[in-house]
Amino acid sequence: MNTVDYKRVNIHQRLQEAAEQRVEQDLVRHRRELTQRKDARVLSDGQRLINFSSNDYLGLAQHPAMVSALQVAAQNCGIGAGASHLVCGHHAEHSALERALADWLGYPRALLFGSGYLANLAVAQALMQPGDLCLQDKLNHASLIDGARLAHSHLVRYPHADAAAARRQAEAHSEGALLLTTDGVFSMDGDVAPLGDLAVIAREHSGLLYVDEAHAVGVVGPDGRGSAAAAGLGPDEVPLLLVTLGKALGSYGAVLVGQYSVIEHIEQTARPYIYTTALPPALAVASLAAVKLARQDGWRRVKLASLIDRFRHGALERGLRLLDSQTPIQPLPIGDNALALQAAHDLEARGFLVVAIRPPSVPAGSARLRITLTAAHENQDIDALLDALEPLAATLAASAAAGKDVAEPDGVAC
Repeated sequence: MNTVDYKRVNIHQRLQEAAEQRVEQDLVRHRRELTQRKDARVLSDGQRLINFSSNDYLGLAQHPAMVSALQVAAQNCGIGAGASHLVCGHHAEHSALERALADWLGYPRALLFGSGYLANLAVAQALMQPGDLCLQDKLNHASLIDGARLAHSHLVRYPHADAAAARRQAEAHSEGALLLTTDGVFSMDGDVAPLGDLAVIAREHSGLLYVDEAHAVGVVGPDGRGSAAAAGLGPDEVPLLLVTLGKALGSYGAVLVGQYSVIEHIEQTARPYIYTTALPPALAVASLAAVKLARQDGWRRVKLASLIDRFRHGALERGLRLLDSQTPIQPLPIGDNALALQAAHDLEARGFLVVAIRPPSVPAGSARLRITLTAAHENQDIDALLDALEPLAATLAASAAAGKDVAEPDGVAC
């Protein structure tokens, strides 16, 4: 009888080694428990902080209209949906939200998911087959990359925002179907994908361009309709978009909007849609209220744009070198993990919540402070943060002089 000669790996030993490595590399993460939240203010571990790490870009998460909509809907239809959408869990409230988002973004159909992560897994699984090419920006969100891997498609990643490289990759891998996938606004750099060029590449190669608008819808483009709309692209050029409900819309969940045939196929075949319980209908009602607010309250985007401009000009005056972003995501590159953690700690001591972002969320050597601005902030909040950040400019300059270069991860410093 043949035997296999191998050495069994002790999983507990592996976990211990991984834990020790995280400590050595300053990569340990800790959950922060918030006990109060009011607009841009939070109470954490007994300390009141101005929050500059939230993705609640329009300041809607605590809007009275959304809170009231959720409460009334919960009274009328309860909490849980009761089943998956295709069994008996699809409620009228879900359909109303799907119609509203499709109408706002100018697409024929929409499909509601429990999260953006699920939706991205669903797209790749439904549209890709082994041997197909899933062509992605190197800085795409992890869920887009995971989706391609789970679909067993051929995943190829081009250098960040490099449409010429994407074209070369498409030409070099000419077999199978092509799904060209990109974030609209990149979550860690805050810059915008070259969607016009990518749309041309997809058309030339009979591919489908899929844009994850998680950090764009609500804040970018005409009426907040996202980066594709800002680039003048619609359903013909971008047949499929992802909209998350938990960022600018202040709720929870995600919606795919797209051409009728594409959405229909995903609904009928995507395992993350078929085999999961539908989002609570009361949450769909709250999200519908958020869509209405985002459409009618254009002043929120105007205010946010003003705050972004104020922050960037103030940073430049203080010698702080931000990445080139005109979105609410304003990254300050630091490079070293320990230095980024210390900077975040110093800011917290002065009353600001600014999280240090480290690998694997960003490439090794590109730790940064990811500063996010919202319509809930005021001018005095921006100025106070800038004053608190000013000493960091000298620290970073000294670090660079000592040979610890400050990384600029695939972005353009201003």
